[in-house]
Amino acid sequence: MIHEYRDKTFIRKDILVLLAEYGELNQTKLLSYCGLNLAKHKKIIDEMSTKGLIEKNENLWGSKIIVNYKITEKGKEFCKMVLDPYEEMFPRNKKEGKDDE
Repeated sequence: MIHEYRDKTFIRKDILVLLAEYGELNQTKLLSYCGLNLAKHKKIIDEMSTKGLIEKNENLWGSKIIVNYKITEKGKEFCKMVLDPYEEMFPRNKKEGKDDE
């Protein structure tokens, strides 16, 4: 199975869109739904949290800590003002039958 490379910009957009759709997701579901790997992509999620695009909440559940994320208003605006126009200008899916130039 060949995995396509996904630009970090599109990874960020996918995270924001999923959180906007679901409201709040735990870390496991967020990574799974986005097709991400915790070891490889945690830095992106942490950076988005630090910059205020998503909110991270840690809750104790028995002896485990459950990490949940939700999109912030800043994240919604960033998606609308930056990421949506970016994908419109540079679509991630190439048209069928077109060769790379």
